[in-house]
Amino acid sequence: MGSVATLEKLLPVLLAFGCGAVLARRKVVPAEASKAFADYAFLFAVPCYLFGNIYASDLGALFNWRALSGYAATAALAVLVVGLAARASGVREPRGVALRIMAGVQVNTAYFAVPVFITVFGDAAPIFPVLLFQVCVLSLVVISIMELGRADDLADGHADGHAEDGAATTGVGTGKRLARAVGASLTTPLVLACNAGILLNLVSLPVPKVVLDGFAFVGDSASPVALFALGLHLGGLGLDVRGTTREEIALIAFKCLGFPLLAWAVCGGLFGVGGDWLKYLVLIAAMPTPQNLFIFAQRYDIGVDLSAALVIKSSVAALLLLPLWIQWAA
Repeated sequence: MGSVATLEKLLPVLLAFGCGAVLARRKVVPAEASKAFADYAFLFAVPCYLFGNIYASDLGALFNWRALSGYAATAALAVLVVGLAARASGVREPRGVALRIMAGVQVNTAYFAVPVFITVFGDAAPIFPVLLFQVCVLSLVVISIMELGRADDLADGHADGHAEDGAATTGVGTGKRLARAVGASLTTPLVLACNAGILLNLVSLPVPKVVLDGFAFVGDSASPVALFALGLHLGGLGLDVRGTTREEIALIAFKCLGFPLLAWAVCGGLFGVGGDWLKYLVLIAAMPTPQNLFIFAQRYDIGVDLSAALVIKSSVAALLLLPLWIQWAA
């Protein structure tokens, strides 16, 4: 019953994605347009969604610090595991490692967890603290690495044929690029929207209803546009299930099985989290890789095909495993 209701909640997700895939396959909309849709979601729609929801939330009721500390410790351990595994498999590009960490540790909240929680618990509020942690901590780290990597690419392009100049400025230049990367990550619309929502919520500064309605109107388009962009990309590329690589299998297995089991062990065993919050955290950890992975990959031009495959395949795996996790949580 719970799994059937969950599938019904996820039908809009399948519709938005499938429409993009069909239109791209029939060449009605060019697959290259997926980047424009992804940029719209990353730079505008998702920040509007986050600001409005965070501003309207009861932050005091949502933050169970023991539970969140346990989840943060779980995520830190998972980052270490995925990062070391990526390096051991031969991935040397820092942006490539960061992308794989995001695939294995971050979860699909807005597009997957929300309908699941509404179905199982009747409330999606427990998701927002984890969403804040993802955006303000995990995403900040990933964005910093991506921005630093892009700065390195630009520097290499400008310094092509001038190796002596690059060697002379390696120490200072790297520090400046890192500072610029951190600054750029802190001023992205995604992070600014979350911080603004928290700040205005804490100081109880009233925001005009017409403004909040505008944010809600735009924010409601975040999920379908991101899914449509993903469908466009995969519709043009095609998705070969038989061609799934060992790396994809390992990342999907860790995301859909390893990470939730790790959350259960760390949060329940080490931090003493129990009751409903332990169910919340394990079920959140069992959610698939987020669409934001594809948006980040599109924006920073790194691992686009891998990220698209991981988002879709982890979503299918999570959907198949969902009845088991729901039964456990119930």
